Amino acid sequence: MQLRPNSKYQIITPTSMGVRIIPKDRQPVHVSRDYTMFATSAESNVLNVAASLGMRTKVLTAFVKDSPIADFIRAELRFRNIEYEGPEVPQGGAWGYRHQFNIADSGYGMRGARVLNDRAGEVGRTLNVKDFDLHRIFVEEGCQIMHISGLIAALSEDTSRFCLELARVAKENGTIITFDLNYRASFWKDREEELRACFTEIASLADVLIGNEEDFQLALGIQGPEAGGKEIGDKINGFKEMIGRVREAFPNAKIFATTLREVISANRNLWGAILLVGDEWQVEMPREIDILDRIGGGDGFVAGLLYSILKGWEPAKMIGFGWATGALATTMLGDYATPVDEDQVWNIYQGNARVKR
Repeated sequence: MQLRPNSKYQIITPTSMGVRIIPKDRQPVHVSRDYTMFATSAESNVLNVAASLGMRTKVLTAFVKDSPIADFIRAELRFRNIEYEGPEVPQGGAWGYRHQFNIADSGYGMRGARVLNDRAGEVGRTLNVKDFDLHRIFVEEGCQIMHISGLIAALSEDTSRFCLELARVAKENGTIITFDLNYRASFWKDREEELRACFTEIASLADVLIGNEEDFQLALGIQGPEAGGKEIGDKINGFKEMIGRVREAFPNAKIFATTLREVISANRNLWGAILLVGDEWQVEMPREIDILDRIGGGDGFVAGLLYSILKGWEPAKMIGFGWATGALATTMLGDYATPVDEDQVWNIYQGNARVKR
C-alpha cells in the first residue's frame, strides 16, 4: 500500500469531540459521587497511538464558542499530541449547542460496564465542508491516512455529507482511506436508505475496511456467514467466508480486519483479532487479558493497525501490534491507548509484565 510522500500529517479524522466522566474506584454510576473527566471521541481515540509515538495527527471538528468544555477538550488534545481544526459555533442560548456528554462506568466482576450517552444539541452534528479548506488540507499540506468511523458518518445528515466529501477529496489526492463501519442502530433509525448509500460510497473508496459480521451486514448489505456456530473457530471461518463477498463488492479495499472478544467478567476478557492483507490471512487467537476499563479496546486495535500501516510492517507484525494496543487501552482509564514507546506494546504482546528499570 503506497503512502503519499511529503505529507504534513500521518492521520486526519473527522470527529465530534465530547467529554466522558468515569466514577472512581470502578463504582456504578447510580451510586457514585466522585468522577474523573476525559476528552473523548471514537475517532480521536484512533489517533492516539500514532500521536503518542511521535506522528503528526489532526482532528477536523467543531467547538462551542466561549465554552469552558471546549477549552478543556482543546487542552486535552494538545496534551495527547493531537492537533485540531474547526469552526467555533455560537452556543445559541441555554437550549443551543454543546459538546457530547458520556457517562460510563468500568464494571467489576460480573457487573458489566454501562454506557450512558447524552448527545442532544451536539455541536459536532453541524460539521460541514464549507468550514474547512480541503484544498489546503489534502492538496497543499497532505495526509497519508484519513480515518472515518461509522459513528461520525451517521451522526447527522451534515456529518454524512461531510465524511463523504472528505473521502472523495482525500482519494483524489493519494490519501489512504480507512473506514471502521461502527454500525449503531439508534443512529440509523429512519435513515436506512440514506445511510446505506453514503456508507456504500465511502466503502467503495476505502483501502481498509474494519468491522464485524453485523457491521458489514447492516451497514453495507453484505450477506452474513452461511454457517453459524458459537465456537471461536466457527466465528473465524464465518468471518473469512463473508469477507469473500465483501471483496467482490468493494474491490478497492486491500485490508480487512475485526476484533474478537469473549467476556469472562468485567475484569477479564478473551481478546483476539482477524486480519486480511491482500490474500494473506492473519489470526490472533483470543487469549485472556486483564481489564481496567474495556471501553475503547476496539479503537485501540484500529489505532495500532493504522500505525503499523504507516510503518510499512508485514501483516503478522500488524495484527500483533494492533492486538497489543487494543489490550493496552483496556489497562487505562479513558477510551484510548497511550503507549510510552513501541517496546511497551511488544512487551504486552509477549505477555511480559516485568518491571522495566
